[in-house]
Amino acid sequence: MTKPSLPELLHAAVAAVGGTERPGQVAMAEAVEAAIDDGSHLLVQAGTGTGKSLGYLVPALAHGERVVVATATLALQRQLVERDLPRTVEALHPVLRRRPEYAMLKGRSNYLCLHRLHEGMPKDEEEALFDQFEAAAPSSKLGQDLLRLRDWADETETGDRDGLSPGVSDRAWAQVSVSSRECLGASRCAYGAECFAETARERAKLADVVVTNHALLAIDAIEGAPVLPSHEVLIVDEAHELVGRVTNVATGELNPNQVNRAARRAAKLVDEKVADAFQAGAEGFERVMELALPGRLEALPEDLGYALAALRDAARQVITAIGTTRDRSVQDEDAVRKQALASVETVHGVAERMTGLSEYDVLWCERHDRFGASLRVAPLSVSGLLREKLFADRSVTLTSATLKLGGDFNGVGASLGLAPEGVAGSGAPETDELPVWKGIDVGSPFEYRKQGILYVARHLSPPGREGARTDMFDELTELVEAAGGRTLGLFSSMRGAQAAAEELRSRLDVPVLLQGEETLGELIRAFAEDPRTCLFGTLSLWQGVDVPGPSCQLVVMDRIPFPRPDDPLMSARQKAVEQGGGNGFMAVAATHAALLMAQGAGRLVRATGDKGVVAVLDPRLATARYGSYLRASLPDFWYTNDRNQVRRSLAAIDAAAKAATAGTAAVGATPGTAAVGATPGTAAGATGATAKEPEAGSGEQVGADAEG
Repeated sequence: MTKPSLPELLHAAVAAVGGTERPGQVAMAEAVEAAIDDGSHLLVQAGTGTGKSLGYLVPALAHGERVVVATATLALQRQLVERDLPRTVEALHPVLRRRPEYAMLKGRSNYLCLHRLHEGMPKDEEEALFDQFEAAAPSSKLGQDLLRLRDWADETETGDRDGLSPGVSDRAWAQVSVSSRECLGASRCAYGAECFAETARERAKLADVVVTNHALLAIDAIEGAPVLPSHEVLIVDEAHELVGRVTNVATGELNPNQVNRAARRAAKLVDEKVADAFQAGAEGFERVMELALPGRLEALPEDLGYALAALRDAARQVITAIGTTRDRSVQDEDAVRKQALASVETVHGVAERMTGLSEYDVLWCERHDRFGASLRVAPLSVSGLLREKLFADRSVTLTSATLKLGGDFNGVGASLGLAPEGVAGSGAPETDELPVWKGIDVGSPFEYRKQGILYVARHLSPPGREGARTDMFDELTELVEAAGGRTLGLFSSMRGAQAAAEELRSRLDVPVLLQGEETLGELIRAFAEDPRTCLFGTLSLWQGVDVPGPSCQLVVMDRIPFPRPDDPLMSARQKAVEQGGGNGFMAVAATHAALLMAQGAGRLVRATGDKGVVAVLDPRLATARYGSYLRASLPDFWYTNDRNQVRRSLAAIDAAAKAATAGTAAVGATPGTAAVGATPGTAAGATGATAKEPEAGSGEQVGADAEG
């Protein structure tokens, strides 16, 4: 039987989802197929609207061997498993003459634990609930959540937390879930045969495509014990997030509350002498942490070193003794022992890592108003780990809308442990062991120069670390007023977002929503529903907002989002690059900022009819030497510093959107476009939109053709 061609398969899949084949999608699918066939590695930048999910799913399904797809966000995992994969499998079935199986797999704590649901949580002294359902008042939010979870347990087929709608608080979920370390194991658990997590693993072993997340991928790589089924192809979507997620998994933390909890859990399971030693270690650690100052610790202070060593040694004694001492008063002893052992092993492992501080680790102290002081340790770099664990035994494709920073893939490639493109396999002996890879940019279906403006407010004062930027607030007010609301404000700090929201609420008669005042999902829904509304916030908004249409026609960045100078991990990484002879600022700080700015600017154009302005209220993007690198990382919007032209353009876009909403045409505009064909100075607004390519500074840009 003749093997079906990739174009034939892609055509069938695109038709099934009601889409249109795009050149970028075809180019991506062909590149992914080639990488899978020859076992090589690929970085693919695929802009918003390319249809990249099908661009990798079709060649993956056609391959016939198991493929793991790892994503960063729950939203994309759900989209793949609930929408893209079912439709694609159905469409390809008649052509492939087989029906590929697919499954989702997450970490154990994402699944309801039937043992914990029915037997309750092991009780700590002074805290927690042994029978959480009886002790939690039914009228309380926790009690209501727990009762709903008990009912849901009888209905759900997967036990996956994300299948529960509406969701429950983290506190409620913690009462009915376990970590992998706390799990009794299917063979020892009375509910092992019905276990949701075990069922998910069994499904994954039989599937052709396994959809997972970056965190589980990192655990699989770091801990050595395989969590994912064996596979010869790995596809990492939202790959710009991978280094951060792997770093999070590889980061250890110790704080007094956590250590005291471990001591309480162990107390009933070891003899008094061992328990007292561990409690004394916990108290000694707490005393030292009360005086600890925030910041990086390049060497362990003597008192902290003693406290950590005592804690480590006491924890080791508990781990040795916990298997031999029995306490008849303890109910459900296996679960209690497992939970206690997990807590103490974590304390021991992290304390041991901190006391033997490696040159490849970064140690620092943090202080929080609510949670007090904590000690954290993270790898200086995860590039070596990724090179060794990720690229060694499989073909890897990494894709995102933002992988090409400053004009090439080498910055992101270096963070993943890859040599500059073309160096690996070049024939030199030192390159033989390096992963061979190539990068392709398949573009975007959007015409960025006709759909958007990049405006840099060059006239403003540069942002400083302290003090309000009055001129920035004035500029922001004028831009939002010209846009008629419709503004997503992306701020580098929560303090900055709060100050801007307070200022604009006092200056303008438009609703201003602020991150933290409501759940993120509710804020985004309200922002999308009312075009006059503005939404201000920090990091999760830079990457997590998808609002096509007239509700988001102005995206504002208050400043270039460099990492804070006192960020211990980033500053340590920057220093390490400099000590190696590189440019630490460009390799770490500028790359970090470029990635965030590319993600933030990507919030503006989400559909072919979208038009608007990305405004950066930081003159350094125009004046500093690194500005060209950052601008080259952004979508190819029409670029200007002309504040008056931008205001006229925003007013025109606002007028066109209002006219479209009212069911009328804005001076010849197709509904949903911005003043197409408008003559400069007309009521539809002085964008000066024409069919020709605009000259720099002319202001003739957005809406240059009827297609958008």
